[in-house]
Amino acid sequence: MKRSGLLAFLIILVAIIFISRLFYLQLINNSYTTPTLNSSAVKVTYDYPERGYVYDRKGTLLVANQLSYDIMIIPREVKPLDTLEFCDLLKITKEDFIKKYTRAKTYSPRIPSTFVAQVSKSDYAYLQEKMHKFKGFFIQKRSLREYPIKSAPNVLGYISEVNESMILKNPYYQLGELIGTAGIEKTYEETLRGTKGVKHIQRDRFNREIGPYKGGIYDTLPVPGNDLFLTIDSKLQKYGEDLMVNKRGGIVAIEPSTGEILALISMPTYDPNLMVGRERSKIFSQLYLDTIRNPLLDRGLKGEYPPGSPFKVITALAALQEKVITETSTIKCINNKYHYGNRTMACHCNTFGSPVALNKAIYRSCNSYFSNAYRKTIEKYPTPEEGMNVWSSHVKSFGLGNYLNNDLSVGSKGLVPDGNLYNKWYPNVGWSATYSISNAIGQGEVLTTPIQLANMTAAVANRGYYFTPHIVKKIEGQEIDEKFTIPKHTSIDEKYFEPVIEGLFNVFENPRGTAHWSKVKGIEICGKTGTAENPHGQDHSIFIAFAPKDNPKIAIAVFVENGYWGSRWAGPIASLMIEKYLKGGTSTPWKEQAMFNGSLEDEYNKQLIEETPQIEK
Repeated sequence: MKRSGLLAFLIILVAIIFISRLFYLQLINNSYTTPTLNSSAVKVTYDYPERGYVYDRKGTLLVANQLSYDIMIIPREVKPLDTLEFCDLLKITKEDFIKKYTRAKTYSPRIPSTFVAQVSKSDYAYLQEKMHKFKGFFIQKRSLREYPIKSAPNVLGYISEVNESMILKNPYYQLGELIGTAGIEKTYEETLRGTKGVKHIQRDRFNREIGPYKGGIYDTLPVPGNDLFLTIDSKLQKYGEDLMVNKRGGIVAIEPSTGEILALISMPTYDPNLMVGRERSKIFSQLYLDTIRNPLLDRGLKGEYPPGSPFKVITALAALQEKVITETSTIKCINNKYHYGNRTMACHCNTFGSPVALNKAIYRSCNSYFSNAYRKTIEKYPTPEEGMNVWSSHVKSFGLGNYLNNDLSVGSKGLVPDGNLYNKWYPNVGWSATYSISNAIGQGEVLTTPIQLANMTAAVANRGYYFTPHIVKKIEGQEIDEKFTIPKHTSIDEKYFEPVIEGLFNVFENPRGTAHWSKVKGIEICGKTGTAENPHGQDHSIFIAFAPKDNPKIAIAVFVENGYWGSRWAGPIASLMIEKYLKGGTSTPWKEQAMFNGSLEDEYNKQLIEETPQIEK
């Protein structure tokens, strides 16, 4: 047989085999035929599982479920109807009807999709009696979220309807279904959502339902979502939010021994229940368009600020590690200024030219001392670029300048400059350490987020290591990610932390310490006040702290926008939260009331007026 004839014979043989197999599967044995291939005779419905509940670290319920009802549509089954009556029942306009119908038909004429979501219980009872009049529409039960405690919306997030682009990325979802869109609802979507059940219902040639398709062999039962137990202490979270009323900023508190986030506060905030119901889209738009207060911005995770004086802790540790200073090294702060070349940097330590060693430099917050330590660190190496890279590496080992790889849905990386940055900025100039001297005191180019600064504080409290901050403590039936249980070590030797911690302790204990006013009886707190310069108004008030000094249970960072200086707002708030967490109450009600009732709204309004362009008359 010629080669050409053999090739033709093989092609015909393969074709016969394929045709025979298709004939057998489709006409003789159709047990492998899926219902969707025969969808004209099969109605597919979904049974949605109950979404997992969310609790705080002590078992307090934070997120529950409430029963809701969706009006579903199968466009090709819709028959002529009294549109006005139907719209009146659903409380929508005729224009809304046309828009929703067109959207559903464009998505799929055969697959059910949501026509009107989240019908109230009272409306459901009335609609149920009328639905027989509207062919192609049916009611489906669904669970919506509810929030017993009106707190922590930035942590909990919310769920919303999937859109077409989401469906293209993940075909598990159908149009109108719900998905976690922010917060832990987004990060742990697959854990919380469970698995929806599917029912296939056989219909006869008159389109009447006659029972399960093939005895229900393709049907599946819904699998409920798993419950989450967060690391958050809901009482501490709510207390911090109350302290921050009429203020803007972020607070993050961490348990140093585990990296568990005890509080993650962003202010201004909103009631999470506003993100539930048929008005959700409208309310979301209002919150999103509020570009003045920015209630949807999670300042604890995304707010990037100069760290101010708390960064002096890192400056000191890097200098000690590089052996350019010792615990007893001193410098004189002449006329409250640091002199470098023909320039000066202001200082407010008021040491009046007396020798300043590390301990006093910390509790008096001496700019001169830390500028000198920073400069010596950079100038230790042959080139400024090499020195900056070494310094930058030490800083980044504390988790600054990069994403922390946590289980939170948003975040910002901040900025820790290195030699490459200054080479780009000064390509034709022989730059030196003095070009970036402001970095020494947490100004300059350094930017941090509150969670990064809280994590840095936890690393100091642990004497050189930290655990990746995370928000989930336990998952029902699962283990948390192993990465949250492995310590990450800084580049600083453990022995260098003790003298720095002594200085932080004296910030409270020494009568001339910058946070002596915030001292709490019976608790050994270590901390550092900070004031970050702000070109758009009053300076930011910053504070970091951990307690107790030995075997610390809490590390905290507080940022109050336009709060003037560290000890005015951030310091008292931090000490109150520490006492509340460790003792369950506070011993200074007058200070507590001052923070509850204190407001910076006048400052924010004044800033807004100053930034508003004036129209010439």
